[in-house]
Amino acid sequence: MVLDSRLWGKAARLGKNIHGVQNTHPLICHLLDTAAVAEVVWDELLTEHQRSMVAGALQVPDAQARALAAFWAGLHDIGKISVPFQLHKDGPKSGHGELLAQVLGDEPGYGFDTCALQDGQSHEGAAHWWLVGALKEAGYPSSRRRPQSQLSHAVAQLLGGHGGRYHPVVYDKDSRSPAARHPGLGVGRWEEQRWLHFEEVRRVVGVDLIPQGRMTPGAAVVLTGLVTLSDWLASIEEEIRFRLREDGWAGTPQDLDVYWQIARAAAPRLVQQTDLLGSGFARPPYPAQCAGETGLGAGMARQLSDLVAAHGPGMVVVTAPPSQDRTEAVLRAAAVLGYAANARGLFYVLPTGSAADSHMPQVHAFAAQALTGPWRSLLLHSSSRLKPAEAAEQWAQANASDGVSAEPGEEWAPAANSWLNSHHRALLAPLGTGTVDELLQAVMPVQFNVMRLFALSGKVVVVDEAHARGLWGQKLLLRFLEWAAALRIPVVLAASAADRSVDAMLAAYRRGTGGGIDPVMQPRRLPAWSFVDAQSGGGHLPQQPAGTVRASALSIEVTDGAPYDDIRSALESMVATGNGKAVVYRSTPEEAIRTFRQLTQDLPGLGVMLVHEQMRNSDRWRRLAACRSAFSLNGRVRGPAVLVTTSMLEHVRGLHFDLVISGPAPLADLLARAAQSTGDQSRLVVLRADDKPHLYDAALMRRTDMLLGAGKRVSLPDELPLLLDEVYADELVGRLGETAARELQQLDNRRTVKERRASGTAGWLEVPGPRELDGDLGLLSRDHSGMEPEMLSAVLGEELVHVVCLYPGRLLEDGVLEQKLALDSKGRPRPGQLVPYLIPVPRRLVEAVEGDANRAWRGMAALRSVLRLNLKAEDGRWVYTSAKHRFHMSELGLEITQLP
Repeated sequence: MVLDSRLWGKAARLGKNIHGVQNTHPLICHLLDTAAVAEVVWDELLTEHQRSMVAGALQVPDAQARALAAFWAGLHDIGKISVPFQLHKDGPKSGHGELLAQVLGDEPGYGFDTCALQDGQSHEGAAHWWLVGALKEAGYPSSRRRPQSQLSHAVAQLLGGHGGRYHPVVYDKDSRSPAARHPGLGVGRWEEQRWLHFEEVRRVVGVDLIPQGRMTPGAAVVLTGLVTLSDWLASIEEEIRFRLREDGWAGTPQDLDVYWQIARAAAPRLVQQTDLLGSGFARPPYPAQCAGETGLGAGMARQLSDLVAAHGPGMVVVTAPPSQDRTEAVLRAAAVLGYAANARGLFYVLPTGSAADSHMPQVHAFAAQALTGPWRSLLLHSSSRLKPAEAAEQWAQANASDGVSAEPGEEWAPAANSWLNSHHRALLAPLGTGTVDELLQAVMPVQFNVMRLFALSGKVVVVDEAHARGLWGQKLLLRFLEWAAALRIPVVLAASAADRSVDAMLAAYRRGTGGGIDPVMQPRRLPAWSFVDAQSGGGHLPQQPAGTVRASALSIEVTDGAPYDDIRSALESMVATGNGKAVVYRSTPEEAIRTFRQLTQDLPGLGVMLVHEQMRNSDRWRRLAACRSAFSLNGRVRGPAVLVTTSMLEHVRGLHFDLVISGPAPLADLLARAAQSTGDQSRLVVLRADDKPHLYDAALMRRTDMLLGAGKRVSLPDELPLLLDEVYADELVGRLGETAARELQQLDNRRTVKERRASGTAGWLEVPGPRELDGDLGLLSRDHSGMEPEMLSAVLGEELVHVVCLYPGRLLEDGVLEQKLALDSKGRPRPGQLVPYLIPVPRRLVEAVEGDANRAWRGMAALRSVLRLNLKAEDGRWVYTSAKHRFHMSELGLEITQLP
């Protein structure tokens, strides 16, 4: 038997030869390419701990674990030796349009039945099914009763998962004759060629070891990530063209030995294209160097260094009022943990995209001090997911006035054509600032969820405002923390105050370590911090900071008048005195725009600014940068000024106001907004009559309203935890009359039912914890018949789509129709071209336009959720009218009004 080099592995976008025949890359070459890249990924990109997880699970030395990882990576596409893949209708063709592989079916031994072509199994699934028996026959540990518990099945299952999803368990009766269940695998020469490719990869890579260990969840995550990443890099078409074999290349053992050297020589160059090499954490300042400093950050850094030296990295939980000082303390803790863990980067997580945008300058300033090497930074949230590098570049341009530049040569700014500029790869970037949904999808059964775990397993993860995502998000965060502990990911959590949800986060991390059964509570006083080491799960309560947060008073006033009248009345005193800064929170972008226009007209002496979520990316980033310049502690604004906004701004840091005005909201949201009012006498005005009951839980709204009454004065930070506990207290019902108490109890019951339903759904949707897998990786990718995009959005927040407004074939640039939309032959734009113009909009508002808006774009994965609105000029306004809504685009953003 000789290896058949006609079996192809890659063909798309490889061009044609002089005879008009599509170029193909032999499958054996692609397998060796991937194995060679895996060696470099192991050496250059995996952290020491990631490597040790694999070596420890397999019970072999590091060098042998490396060789096994490369060998297994080289087997990942062996399922392409199958009838449906080789003879796929879109496979490589001759100059006359005939499939090149068609000749196989006419040769002895390559025959197949019609049902083989109709076998719908993917090549990834075929690899899983065949490798279970092949590895068992090669001597790998196996079991008839529980195949998922043994190494032969675990390796086959993780290799079958390189397409983003694992496949269900293959039991012994099927593994003995997989072609009986999946005739597409083929028999005869098909089977012979799979074995020849298997043996040649093993021979060329140089592996004769049969490991006797078992696959742990941590090792499975690392190996899946290594194999998938190596496959991605080995599949770069521009590079494959340099390695194409000449016609007639036979693939003899001597040919393969020569090609292996070519593949190994190319692999370092492929890995260098990732922009991932060389990043890490510098040694933090020694505690003695911080001895003169005071405050939460310095005290934590000194003690944390000692704790980490004694116990190793783990999780730090910080509870303190939101502020830039808290962010600085959190980042200092991340630097200590990152250096101790030899981590390769940081992912900073926030509740909203606007909060992520606002944190970028502080995160970059931290990175300039704490990270080494040519680190790359990406913005990771819904408005940047299309092309993260181009979003980061646009963000930088919008913030250029603050000294953040995206000029060529800046270490943090990847090029638009960077290999990382894809949402499946972006989380690998050394520095990421993004939203919590990017984190939570690692523990939801979505495609490439394990790649997310792999990307995070080499970083420090910071979660700011850890319990600001609602009950569903909190439950999923607990599951992530279990996985983080099992993978020994250093984590820093920051929350405004300690409560039972924070205690649950501590317990989840300890549970993931497999130790620490004794309960540990986060101290209730503010500020406070605690530490759990990832090695043993032990909880540690160090000496708590004292006097690091200046005491202040928050005055809460509740008004009952017409909302706009009360807003204008509160601001008129600022205009009269000629100074002061305020922020007004409105419930929707449309109301924010209306209020902006009214204030501009009614109070000409007042500087009015506007920012909301339904602005184009470039406009919103530019306005947020201007807000930070105007409303920082030493802002450049002169005279009285007000910022009109929506809830998107409540977690944004670095803004300081004398007065915060807000419509009704649950107490936690109001206090988050009130935190932006600074000084010894902070002020919050709540507009009771501006009630929007559909936006929030009715019970929490009623309880907040009862607790605040006509107003309240709160001593910060001491009374903050007490106030948050009080809004949930059963005693609140006892203060009411019988009718009012009964009504509130009914609302509470509805909230309880809703929360339990949400908790149950989140529990049904989340993947199992690392100790619940029982060897079956398929549980991480299980399909739910009801798991549609709407279900995911219910967990991660309201589902958003992105709108692009088009003005007769052009994009609006600085108010002028000057940039023409460049389309390909299929009528589709280059995705990166659209990044500055994306507008996030709730899907429910654009359902009636979806069929018309993106029909030409659906064939492009990146554009499936991007809708185009072809605007028309009507009465001097640019509008689009659907069956249910009218869309009006102006310099103030997109306004959406419901039709009667």
